[in-house]
Amino acid sequence: MMVALRRWLGRILTLAALSAPVLAVLPAPPAAAHGQLALSAPAKGGTVKEPLEKVRLYFTEAPAPNAYFAVLTPGGVRVDQAWMPGESRRLDEPVREFNLVDGAWVPTVYDTGFGIDVPVGYWPEKGTYTVRYATVASDNDKVNGEVTFSYAGRTSGPPAGWQALRNEPDTILGAPFGPKAATGAAPSAATAAASSGDGSGSGWKIWILPAVLVLGTGAMIVLAARRPAPGGGGRPGGKRPGRSGDPRLRAAGRTGSKGASAGRRGHR
Repeated sequence: MMVALRRWLGRILTLAALSAPVLAVLPAPPAAAHGQLALSAPAKGGTVKEPLEKVRLYFTEAPAPNAYFAVLTPGGVRVDQAWMPGESRRLDEPVREFNLVDGAWVPTVYDTGFGIDVPVGYWPEKGTYTVRYATVASDNDKVNGEVTFSYAGRTSGPPAGWQALRNEPDTILGAPFGPKAATGAAPSAATAAASSGDGSGSGWKIWILPAVLVLGTGAMIVLAARRPAPGGGGRPGGKRPGRSGDPRLRAAGRTGSKGASAGRRGHR
């Protein structure tokens, strides 16, 4: 069984050695730009010192009619009203996307940001606010993510007759922020980690090389632990050190000892 195990582990090590150079040169998947968020006001990570009437987001394509937007306070309360299309603007830093054409990656440049206005009814507290968005691009890719910024301005209560929105993302958009996102409940750590990106995701290839290397390292550790000690010392059934294994030598030793004893008695 140990021989079969060593052969199996040896094949894994060989595969890791052969695959590592190939996987290391594989190109990462190009970042998608269809309908992605290009700009926001307030900017991501920025600070707002005065109450704003609306939050504006700019996408490389006009969001779908059933797109979802929400503005949440530090405590997770929604303070947004129904969104509406806003003005478009030229992007100071165009967004580039690569598309595979005839076996080659050809760049496509997006230099226009399609604006979306999300009205904010009031600012009840200071701290970190979160803007969530979810839509579908023209190539049917889901686009979702979050923008956070700090608010340090005046605070106020809800206006008269205020009713917070409680709508959830359309089923075609999935559940990018968890089932309780629309009610303002704080998402779990796992949900927040899954929705913190821009919806494009990272390529599966980048995880193959670390996995193979970790597996190969574990195999080497197991092999080293199973390797017998030099000289066979300490193994079950091993010979005791300092004792000859030839029975003739042991018999000769016993005969010599008897002769020496007889000689000593005759001398007396």
